[in-house]
Amino acid sequence: MRRLIGHMENEGYEMPSIGNLSRMLSRKTIRFEKVQEVLDFLGYELEIKPKK
Repeated sequence: MRRLIGHMENEGYEMPSIGNLSRMLSRKTIRFEKVQEVLDFLGYELEIKPKK
């Protein structure tokens, strides 16, 4: 997590501290936009589609 935050900050992303990000994840209060930023940075995308 420390490396991810460091790399993202070097690329210009505004990231919370490691402690704050850890709290957001453990409390399940992380914002959808922040999840999208992390996924984008890692080269992933979130696809929402109807259930079958």
